[in-house]
Amino acid sequence: MREGSRKLIKGAAILGAAALLSKLLGAIYRIPYQNIAGDLGLYVYNQVYPVYTILLYLSTSGFPKAISKTVSEKLVIGDHEGAKRVFRISASILFLTGFFFFILLYFLAPYIAVIMAGDEKLTMPIRSISFALLVVPVMAAMRGYFQGHQNMFPTAVSQIIEQLVRVATILILSYWFISQGYGVYYAGSGAVFGAVSGSIASLIVLAYFWFGFAKRSVQQSGGEYRSIGEQESAWELIKNLFKIAVPIAAGSLVIPLMQLVDSFSVKNILDWTGFSGDSATWTGILNRGQPLVQFAAFVAAPLSLALLPAISEANARRERRLIAQHSELAIRLTLFIGLPAAVGLAVIAEPVNIFLYRTSDGSITLAVLAFTTIFSTLGITTAGILQGLGLVMRPARNLLIGALFKLIFNFIFIPIFDITGAALATVLAYIVSTTLNMLAVNKYAGTHFNFRKFVVKPLIAVLVMAATAFLLEGIITIMLEDLIRNERILYGIVVTLVILVAALVYGAMLLKTGAIRGRDLDAIPRLGKLKSILRKVKLLRD
Repeated sequence: MREGSRKLIKGAAILGAAALLSKLLGAIYRIPYQNIAGDLGLYVYNQVYPVYTILLYLSTSGFPKAISKTVSEKLVIGDHEGAKRVFRISASILFLTGFFFFILLYFLAPYIAVIMAGDEKLTMPIRSISFALLVVPVMAAMRGYFQGHQNMFPTAVSQIIEQLVRVATILILSYWFISQGYGVYYAGSGAVFGAVSGSIASLIVLAYFWFGFAKRSVQQSGGEYRSIGEQESAWELIKNLFKIAVPIAAGSLVIPLMQLVDSFSVKNILDWTGFSGDSATWTGILNRGQPLVQFAAFVAAPLSLALLPAISEANARRERRLIAQHSELAIRLTLFIGLPAAVGLAVIAEPVNIFLYRTSDGSITLAVLAFTTIFSTLGITTAGILQGLGLVMRPARNLLIGALFKLIFNFIFIPIFDITGAALATVLAYIVSTTLNMLAVNKYAGTHFNFRKFVVKPLIAVLVMAATAFLLEGIITIMLEDLIRNERILYGIVVTLVILVAALVYGAMLLKTGAIRGRDLDAIPRLGKLKSILRKVKLLRD
């Protein structure tokens, strides 16, 4: 393998590992935050954050890749001064767009708060998070510049530091505001300010790498950089950057739309329908399931997405049969994880709820929301397959359609089922977008799904697992409830034991029914020892 290819693969691995760690931290922090600020605090945070995310994506998303591509093109021809010029112009444009959206968000905060949830108290947290828009755009430009030099390490380190500082800020400030008696809206403002402190920390890390990188570059060039060839005008450069960035931004923009739909509709619909409880608190309770669904996606996605480079390679060689085989295996592996995660969480929703969030409020809602896992994980995998086939915008379009259905379903089901209706609307919306992805994969990848292999065998395994989990939960609870008086500790033990046993039962049933065979595991690297053990105990069929 050539040195350039090795560097590219190593860089992709570093960025992938950093992204996975960041997502893990991003999936679990809401649990301790809810324990500190309660469900009302969770409502404050989750109402505000999607609005910021949309504006953030509008002002920065796609630009790191656009800058990276443009910088690397300049470097290929030895135009180092041109590469630096790309950074200067793009950083200026990004700062101006970030500043514009900061002004917009800060001064329109009172109106956004009222439109969003009829809650003027949200003005303060909206203004608190708006300051991140002054920092993140420059940070995005620096990341793109480093990536253009195929130096992924600064981006990876800055991502991890950003998330660590952000989570620490969320927990420390929310705890301080609550302990000092300032209330949940101050706690929520402190929590969303984590986006600001995390961005500043990331920018400091990038600046440290920047000065070291600049110093080495000057030494290597003998202190002199020259432009090579005729330089395009600043306006031409900006247009070229936007041509690359806008389609990427459009695809990324769809991701937070599901959450934004809930931010602007759930509480308002509850208020309009005369909901008897505190609509803000119950909107927060609805958000309890979000980190659990995200965590399941975090576990499922890497396993299936490991096969996607092979799909891209097969597509480049026009090997249709191989594309279909890899796509089918990726979808099956995703289903094998998403299905038990959803059904298992639905079965033990109440003990999980008490263990993580201290009360059983919204356990039925959590059980319904659990089924999002099946379709969100399949959505991730099918989107990756379509992108590997060159259909980059198709998954974004399908997710946008799903978000529109989510809004419609909210108006239909929330008046009937309250927040459980919102959870049902989320599941149905993901079914819509994932079904559209699956139809596209079937059309363009040529997949043929065997009903017995894809549905019947995994369903048998998951039903046995669900029955085991249900019985085991009851038995362990009866055995321990007189010995352990603390309800959270009790259910913590119950949940841990049930998950461990149910996972073993499910895995054994997949192998026993032949849902997973030796040839399936052959496609996944570094499973040699596991395959030999399974063959020895006669669980793995070839």
